[in-house]
Amino acid sequence: MRKPKVTIQHIADSLGISRNTASKALNGVESIPAETRNKVLRKAAELKYKQFAYMDIDTAGQVPESQGNIALLTSNLPNSSHFGSQLISGLEKRISAEGYTLSIYFIRENEMGGLALPGNFEASNVDGIICIEMFNKEYSGLVTGLGIPAIFVDCAADIFHPELKADLVLMENQHSAYSLTRKLIAQGYRSFGFVGDYNHCKSFNERWAGFNKALNESGIEPDPSYCIVEPDRNFFLEGDWMKRKLDAMKEWPSVFICANDFIAISVMKSLKHKGIKVPEEVAVCGFDDSSESRVVEPPLTTVHIYSNHMGIISAEMLLSRMKDPSRPFQVTHVGTDLVFRGSTPALN
Repeated sequence: MRKPKVTIQHIADSLGISRNTASKALNGVESIPAETRNKVLRKAAELKYKQFAYMDIDTAGQVPESQGNIALLTSNLPNSSHFGSQLISGLEKRISAEGYTLSIYFIRENEMGGLALPGNFEASNVDGIICIEMFNKEYSGLVTGLGIPAIFVDCAADIFHPELKADLVLMENQHSAYSLTRKLIAQGYRSFGFVGDYNHCKSFNERWAGFNKALNESGIEPDPSYCIVEPDRNFFLEGDWMKRKLDAMKEWPSVFICANDFIAISVMKSLKHKGIKVPEEVAVCGFDDSSESRVVEPPLTTVHIYSNHMGIISAEMLLSRMKDPSRPFQVTHVGTDLVFRGSTPALN
């Protein structure tokens, strides 16, 4: 008999709290007391809820006997459809094979702004640090200043690699965006827009660079009026933000290259709302190859990331750093693949 799917309601019921409280705790909402949040995280791991199924969440900062501890710091725990979810799975399996546990620490907005570590973070109990979704330059400096071997999966857009003073892992971004744009140019397209805050993180910045490189090499003048590159905080806070941005355009380009799949899907929905056909009138491309990219209609052209392999590579780099802290810092780009689907014309 098939095992029932664990839901947030199951977690809430087992703790005697409301579903809303459990949901807020899982998403790191600041209004939830730390004690409640920790109970919810432990229960999520115990019940094997979604991405928590493979995580050893140590919210008390305790290290199991005879094992080392690696701390994962994040300001936004990736959900099950985010590339980071599979990355964490690969990471956890690799470090477990070496006898380490993975403890997850949420960095709240006030901690990020105040350059403060979580109250339950004990540096003396941590052998290595991995940072995911940590895009604040000053906070990155705080982490690397602890003197603990650290690795970042992506980083702030305004950090030059030597400034980070830690190892860095990225998916291959620039050439992927470049190749995708060039293939569309070869199909005869001449008007392009980029959608996404290229200052959000290093990956978005590299995708923006690849997009512009393709246009420049093809003699196409980039048109800022076709681009939506404002800070992306509003994209997440305001449900109709993308629709309003498209409404403000006098005309649309023939192609939107988007910084990730979620942005691309929002663009597609907004275009459909206006009666604009994808890809007949406007083609749309994303990045990440999320599960949503395969089920949206039409299916989304995107870039596949080898998330699990990125996790394994990140773990191996961190383990090597822990064995030899004096080795030169390195930047690793993990290869990607273009995936062509129905949101663009047939490409090969």
